[in-house]
Amino acid sequence: MKIAQLAPLAESVPPKLYGGTERVVSWLTEELVALGHDVTLFASADSTTGGTLAAVWPRALRLSRPRTDPAAAQAVLLQAIGERAHEFDVIHSHLDWMHLPLLQSQRAPFITTLHGRLDLPNFPLVASRFPNAPFVSISNNQRAPLPGLRWLGTVHHGMPENLLRPSFEPEGYLAFLGRITPEKGPDKAIRIARAAGYPLRIAAKIPRGENQFFKREIQPLVDGERVEFIGEVDDRSKAPFLQNATALLFPIDWPEPFGLVMIEAMACGAPVIATPRGSVPEIVEDGVTGFLVNTEAEAVAAVKQVGRLDRRRVRYEFERRFSSRRMAEDYLRIYAHILEQPPHTVAE
Repeated sequence: MKIAQLAPLAESVPPKLYGGTERVVSWLTEELVALGHDVTLFASADSTTGGTLAAVWPRALRLSRPRTDPAAAQAVLLQAIGERAHEFDVIHSHLDWMHLPLLQSQRAPFITTLHGRLDLPNFPLVASRFPNAPFVSISNNQRAPLPGLRWLGTVHHGMPENLLRPSFEPEGYLAFLGRITPEKGPDKAIRIARAAGYPLRIAAKIPRGENQFFKREIQPLVDGERVEFIGEVDDRSKAPFLQNATALLFPIDWPEPFGLVMIEAMACGAPVIATPRGSVPEIVEDGVTGFLVNTEAEAVAAVKQVGRLDRRRVRYEFERRFSSRRMAEDYLRIYAHILEQPPHTVAE
């Protein structure tokens, strides 16, 4: 099958540092190539792939200097796929909404995986303009705000089984991995770790809009011992960070669409202590791969019980449910379904 993968241009594929969507696009692309498919990846020129790279912009936007207008880069990406849409059996977009007018007008066989939250203002209005566009969700919960979309399925993310290896003898600290933003709960993680008597290591990106939150709520609590701030980590640094953690703290306060860090921790054998919002109950099995907690007090109690969980079982559940091979096979079934439809029903 000839497949086009359309990646966001914010990060390279795979990302050099933080970047969830682009990381998933990379894992999916490489797994499809390994399964024998002809895959073209539309992404920034600093991306790498075992398929064919269609480099549509010189460098990923977030780390490039000087900064450029994202809309200009996106226009070039859309022009590139518009010129070549006829070459592919299926076009798989990870761009959320921007490609829909173009691909619908061309009647190209395509699907869209929505990677973000869907409860934002005016999204129902946007969705109503594309009633026949086919979508895939990354968790069942993600669909809740827009149940009327043409959902073809839910495909949970997956990652290569050997990318992160497990450790069954943690070093006795708790981990927080992700973004420094109130909705991710780094301040809660600090309070939980302190109350439980564990040191906390924070490996996180600070978005430009959250500098004040970091300086006000997080930085004064970082002492280098009980609370250590590491900053963004690449894949090489991420492995020991999660492998040696007693548990991952994931005290979110928003409808998490998926939460890639949860399966990264599970791949390393680290249980996840998380608030059951958004996708979390679909990913974490309470009492098996971690604990679902509703309050900080419950999280503290869970930390004290985490040693009774079997880290080998945590790793086993990752392999069983969240491999990139399973993800690719799930998508191939959806591609096949699209190709079975009459052309006029693909998108109108």
